[in-house]
Amino acid sequence: MTSGTDLLEQRLADRFAHSAASPGAGADDVLAWMDKRARANDFSVRRVPFAELANWDFDPVTGNLGHRSGRFFSVHGVRATVRDGAVPQWEQPIIDQPEAAILGILAKEFDGVLHFLMQAKMEPGNCNLVQLSPTVQATPSNLTRVHGGSAVKYAEYFVELDRVRVLADVLQSEHGAWFFRKANRNMIVETDEDVPLLDDFRWLTLGEIGELLHHDNVVNMDSRTVLGCGPATGADVPSRAAVRGLVSWLTEIRARGVLRAAPAPLTGTAGWRRDDMSIHHVSGRYFSIVATTIRAASREVGSWTQPLLEPHGLGVNAFLMCERRGVPHVLVQAKPECGLQHGVELAPTVQAIPENYPDARPRFLDEVLTADPSRIRFGTVLSEEGGRFLNAVSRYLVVESDDFAPPPGFRWVTRGELSALVEHSNYVNVQARTLLAALNLTVDWSSREPGD
Repeated sequence: MTSGTDLLEQRLADRFAHSAASPGAGADDVLAWMDKRARANDFSVRRVPFAELANWDFDPVTGNLGHRSGRFFSVHGVRATVRDGAVPQWEQPIIDQPEAAILGILAKEFDGVLHFLMQAKMEPGNCNLVQLSPTVQATPSNLTRVHGGSAVKYAEYFVELDRVRVLADVLQSEHGAWFFRKANRNMIVETDEDVPLLDDFRWLTLGEIGELLHHDNVVNMDSRTVLGCGPATGADVPSRAAVRGLVSWLTEIRARGVLRAAPAPLTGTAGWRRDDMSIHHVSGRYFSIVATTIRAASREVGSWTQPLLEPHGLGVNAFLMCERRGVPHVLVQAKPECGLQHGVELAPTVQAIPENYPDARPRFLDEVLTADPSRIRFGTVLSEEGGRFLNAVSRYLVVESDDFAPPPGFRWVTRGELSALVEHSNYVNVQARTLLAALNLTVDWSSREPGD
């Protein structure tokens, strides 16, 4: 017997599926609009010495880099150990941002189709500066205007929840290799109100957003993680037993204490050096912390300075996908990362920056990089979080594979099982949520018969 709650959930999934099937004005029209908005504002990002960071200081004892207000974020060290890992222990800098930001998308129905209010937003770390962002993308420091700037547009819809219908609302982790236990509140809320349309904002269907996901560096990370937390369109409905089994598998790995990490002073972090322009590893690999000065006419504050983390190399985040018993499955791994709250979350089959592995290559990396184009169901280059990372770009892939018995630490899961887990915190990492959004919005599941 189907419950009333199940019927409501199915109705919501159907509405998302209908929006995903609605092409709207099309990607070309949206791209032209984004280009126009980018040209309408004055944007610039310039590297500077650390000495030119306004209101940021290195602590004379710990060497940690922080804002004088004590808000926003800081950079400190972390010491990590991984049981049975290829690298059993290491130290590194990491960004600590205790505040949980709101990443929120406002939805409204027009002519029977659910639309989503998206923003052409400048972020200093984006390789092309302006990308498609959620309606609201703001930390509590932004919302309370610690920066002394203007109010965050449309924030009321995500604070005054009695005036909206909540479609998704869950705390999720961010990049566990670069953030220390950071969480963002991923929200989708729906309104029936007349919403004033401000500059740099536009209503889009999921079909338009899905088409834009096929274009490099257009849909930003914050939009992708929020959409990854929405209802799965056309996915299998997993049994409770299947979801419990997946949770139990991950819990057993976590319970073994695979990864342990603790904060440490930035001064003396093994293998890392600081000069006037950067904090960097002696090998030249991994990433650097650099200082920037920014001008952005469309932001709440017109200019500011801040540190950014700059990765060294193009990331690769990929799912292998196969048909099992007529149902599409993707291969996840239980991946330890030093910044995750619980140490381990479900990650893509491959999640790596290849340049960081000159010797031992991560499992399945070469398989996805050398895949025949006919096996690639999704492939796009996408930027990571542009507010804290500089030119952090990854190639996201979904690659068809034959079915095989997964090695330890890997597991075949369905789209429905992943969607069930993203309703809860700290199970599915941000890279996997991007690929889940792509699976929901871009992959044509009817294009091939099961088993093809």
